[in-house]
Amino acid sequence: MSATARKTAFNADDIRALKGQRPIVSLTAYTTPMAGLMDAHCDFVLVGDSVGMVLHGLPSTLGVTMDMMVMHGAAVARGLNRAMMVIDMPFGSYEESPAQAFRNAARLMAETNAAAVKLEGGVEMAPTIQFLTRRGIPVMAHIGLTPQSVNTLGGYKVQGRAEAAKPLIADARAVADAGAFAVVLEKVPASLADQVTEIVPIPTIGIGASVGCDGQILVVDDMLGFFTAFKPKFVKRYADLGPAAEAAIADYAAEVRARRFPGAEHIFADQTPAPKE
Repeated sequence: MSATARKTAFNADDIRALKGQRPIVSLTAYTTPMAGLMDAHCDFVLVGDSVGMVLHGLPSTLGVTMDMMVMHGAAVARGLNRAMMVIDMPFGSYEESPAQAFRNAARLMAETNAAAVKLEGGVEMAPTIQFLTRRGIPVMAHIGLTPQSVNTLGGYKVQGRAEAAKPLIADARAVADAGAFAVVLEKVPASLADQVTEIVPIPTIGIGASVGCDGQILVVDDMLGFFTAFKPKFVKRYADLGPAAEAAIADYAAEVRARRFPGAEHIFADQTPAPKE
């Protein structure tokens, strides 16, 4: 390993080994400063395709590109030393074939220094997960509510209720058998999430699932309260930074308009007197 290579205390095997040992902590990150704040506290940090909605104002994750993921992934990597970095494969970058998935996963890892990729899908994606893991690419799976499939799911609905529980369990077993080192369970009933956690030998990472999952993940901008217009039921706000930031911006604007900023302490005095005419 070169002297400039990023070192991390966690890899896919480390995360897998935490199942049944202690809860796994994770958050999303899209920028270097935010990743730096998370590094000491998270076991893995996800560069989520939610960046399209959170930072780029897109209506869904479907418009996120490989170039966007590479840019934000490289930025996050510069803020991490301890936590493992996992990066989302964007919509359209892996569904066509295992070979397509490998090419794009290899690019993401090579250009961002990510330690693993995450992709959405269960039984139907198991062959792709197996193809990737057998070629040296660790994969985190994602089942339940899969945002890239929002158009076929009919919206951001809870998944796995009633008879839909059996297919979700089959999805969990399939991705584990295919070699995924962990699986995200999004927006599934708590009792089903507990059942899946008991069944599969890999860690379950809950988001809108159950406290009984092996770990938890949230979108950092949600839990910090940067967005006030909408809050998913599964989000707990640990801070209310959105209104505080807006209030600070309003104060700045008022001071600029009143010529109270910049003050004397914010400007630079001449070092020598101006020459006389």
